[in-house]
Amino acid sequence: MGKFELLFGHWVVKKRWWIILASLIIVGSTASGGRYLSFVNDSRVYFSKENPQLQALEALENTYSKNENVLFVLAPKDGNVFTRETLAIIEELTEAAWQIPYSSRVDSLTNFQHTRAEDDDLLVENLVRNAKTLSEAQLQKIKRIALSEPLLVNRQISARGHVTGINVNILKPGKSMDEVREVTDYVGRLADDVRQRYPDLDLYVSGGVIIDHAFEQASKRDMSTLVPAMYGVLLIIMGLALRSVTGTLVTFLIIAISMFTGLGLAGWLGIALTPASANAPTIILTLAVADSIHLLISMFQQMRQGQSKFAAIAESLRINLQPVFLTSITTAIGFLTMNFSDAPPFRDLGNIVAMGVMAALLYSVFLLPALMAVLPVRVKQQIEQDEPRYIDRFAEYVIRRRTILFWAILFTFIVLAGGISQIKLNDDFIKYFDQSYAFRRATDFTEENLTGFNIIEYSLEAGEAGGINNPAYLSKVEEFVNWYKAQPNVVHVNAITEIIKRLNKNMHGDDQNFYRIPEERELAAQYLLLYEMSLPFGLDLNDQINVDKSATRMTVTLKNVSAVDIRAMDEQARGWLADNAPASMFSYGSGLSIMFAHISKRNIESMLGASILALVLISAILVLALRSVKLGLVSLVPNLTPAIMALGIWGITVGEVGLPVSVLIAMTLGIVVDDTVHFISKYQRARQEHQMGPADAVRYSFHTVGSALFITTLILVAGFAILSFSGFKVNADMGAMTVLTLLIALAMDFLFLPIILMKVEGEIR
Repeated sequence: MGKFELLFGHWVVKKRWWIILASLIIVGSTASGGRYLSFVNDSRVYFSKENPQLQALEALENTYSKNENVLFVLAPKDGNVFTRETLAIIEELTEAAWQIPYSSRVDSLTNFQHTRAEDDDLLVENLVRNAKTLSEAQLQKIKRIALSEPLLVNRQISARGHVTGINVNILKPGKSMDEVREVTDYVGRLADDVRQRYPDLDLYVSGGVIIDHAFEQASKRDMSTLVPAMYGVLLIIMGLALRSVTGTLVTFLIIAISMFTGLGLAGWLGIALTPASANAPTIILTLAVADSIHLLISMFQQMRQGQSKFAAIAESLRINLQPVFLTSITTAIGFLTMNFSDAPPFRDLGNIVAMGVMAALLYSVFLLPALMAVLPVRVKQQIEQDEPRYIDRFAEYVIRRRTILFWAILFTFIVLAGGISQIKLNDDFIKYFDQSYAFRRATDFTEENLTGFNIIEYSLEAGEAGGINNPAYLSKVEEFVNWYKAQPNVVHVNAITEIIKRLNKNMHGDDQNFYRIPEERELAAQYLLLYEMSLPFGLDLNDQINVDKSATRMTVTLKNVSAVDIRAMDEQARGWLADNAPASMFSYGSGLSIMFAHISKRNIESMLGASILALVLISAILVLALRSVKLGLVSLVPNLTPAIMALGIWGITVGEVGLPVSVLIAMTLGIVVDDTVHFISKYQRARQEHQMGPADAVRYSFHTVGSALFITTLILVAGFAILSFSGFKVNADMGAMTVLTLLIALAMDFLFLPIILMKVEGEIR
């Protein structure tokens, strides 16, 4: 055992200059692909083309119009929207909003199409015209109309009239990723101008396009802050651990070029960065350190014992080549199984990290020893044992207390695993962003004062062309509307029935008794046609009625709801339609909120199979590499239990699992295997090469690799802990859960794995 590894080590030393040259060429050619990297600024990037909720949304948008918007929320500091000054500002901003790039429709309090009858004529006009000239009586009339209009209240005017919104529908051509930035830059300048000229007005900006921009901001912010922070932390930890300037700088170089290689290959492959995949540099930096640390610590150990530098490098490769290779392969497998994720950004993250990890393997076993062979290295020889005595004392403690530790850990595992039953699948894409994002602050204010941001949309079929004029159909739609209005947390329901009822009232002398669905189909058709012909450009009903008038769009707005609530609400709505409406009207709810409400559940289901596959592959590799079914099976215990215990703790303390945590087991499985592989490989070497008994082999493992395992885990924890400081919740939760898993994994490798090895291998001495 180790003959090939020893020959390989001598070959690397001998060919060091050629290896350095070849490595530079590889780095240059792969990293150059970084110039093709781009950022995706679309919240829908988390959904694959096969996602049924995405397909439903796209079908609805193809029938009506795409629901991408910018929402200006205006809050006058005097708490009254219905003043000449505020209404004039709304008029001005409404007009200016038409100039926003790709704007296709602007809806506000002032241009709301108010209807009234004069004799036999239907008049359709802006609710507010020339606000600066309005009398007090006119202001009060406008206020009365607005606050009694179901289409406005809790949508574009608050129930008490203190906040209003201007909604701008954006229809992007989809030809460039710069379209979102073009819109948000223009909106930002427009909003700043209004704030500067009207200091007595608070202006907030939110909406779907602003959400998309926030996703791009999250990616760039994390790359510009977390990656440099990671560099700093790694530099400090490596310097303290290695106590060698040359070793620290070479390791720093290895992890840097591993990151550049991973990102460069992503660029060559056309992989775009998203808030999730933008984590790849931080994760690669973190994972790439481990290989270098193990090789350098072993090398310095050999040099302190009196070996020459070249001999120490060869011996370090002999000892570590197999475990380094195994840990890199298993880590890559763990991340590659993320291709089973239903969310494309996690697939991209897995692929980028896997490429970076394999690059780190190649650079660690080729370039690192070659560089150490040509650079000056000073190591003070030591006659006494070179390992800190604390690790040996810790080994003795584990061996001595093995029985009580075994049962204590088993009991802890059972208790914590039970916490998984407390987990609820929940996602709120608005709360993916913390309060440091202006978009999040604007959205919170809007939900508290005006309307909600979670919507469920339905396309309700009438069953025939022109069927939307059928009183029976309209009555059934109204029943569905009224059912939804009675549900908790529903703040607004937008449907064509409100317009039809108002038109019926108008055409009967504004008699409130006729605020109902017309009894005759021809009347409904005439009213709707008359209304449509009177609407100004850009304010038609194409966003609510399909081309042949066989279906209408209904939009339900909710606030203060969880993903669980949204899924339950849609399920109840489908039940109502199935029980109370014609079969042609049955519809599944759609919209971005519905998509995010289902994504964590779908992702966990898809990743469960991925985790099983990763486990099977990793176990098979370990059995083959270690040439021992027994040791391969033993390795499963410390590899599986950390993620289970971490999820249990999360269930007990947090209780909710969203999209980021759904990939936890598959992602961390490959990482936590690393320590297990290094410990077992040293244990096996002690048993086979040094003919040690189980207890002495455990002591040998702690002595030779214990400190390295502690250091590499410290580095991994530091890296993912930095990720947990991200303002983007997907990244922060992923970081926090991975830190928890890694800490448990180290505890299992130090406290549980040695005990299991001694139990299955024979009598303790």
